[in-house]
Amino acid sequence: MRTRDRLGGVTPPLPVVAGTGGSRLRAAWWTAHAPVAGVPRWARIAAYAIPFTVLPSGLWRLPVAFRDGVGLDGRVYLVCLSIVAEVIAFTAVGLVAGWGERVPRWIPGLGGRRVPTLAALIPATLGAAVVTVLWTTAFVRISAGVNMGGEPLPADFPTQGGEWEAAIFYVCYLPLLLWGPLLAAVAYAYHRRRRGSYDT
Repeated sequence: MRTRDRLGGVTPPLPVVAGTGGSRLRAAWWTAHAPVAGVPRWARIAAYAIPFTVLPSGLWRLPVAFRDGVGLDGRVYLVCLSIVAEVIAFTAVGLVAGWGERVPRWIPGLGGRRVPTLAALIPATLGAAVVTVLWTTAFVRISAGVNMGGEPLPADFPTQGGEWEAAIFYVCYLPLLLWGPLLAAVAYAYHRRRRGSYDT
């Protein structure tokens, strides 16, 4: 059954599933990450889109990590960077889901406790500012042919290679420009929904 929240969004129904292991897992996943009442539809879409803005660049890095000439430390770094970036991006879902308002019960010592509004809002706001500045600056510098330190890009940098290599790089990395603005929008929706509960 669909219900209309107080901000005009429609909360999607929880799926009714059979008792198989896979369907139970999907139902548990949906229940954990389903939007809470009061989340507008646009904020839901933005929150769920954020991990997908980071995913293409992570997938692009994985084959690079296993190219000839990349050492073990470089491979570990690139794989871990891709995983950590995706996990951080996924935390945006918490701004629309129940675990952004109450700590999941399976977490020892904190499970079931209410999440202080500022404990979620401050990191989200700062994160939005950081990734917006970071990726905007990065693309401005790449377009100018220099790295973040102002030095010329090396000859083997993707944008310095063939047209297809550069095109694939931009297709995978340009979505990162949306990460900050989307996160800022979702953080604003979180602030509006919980503005009467600023505690410490």
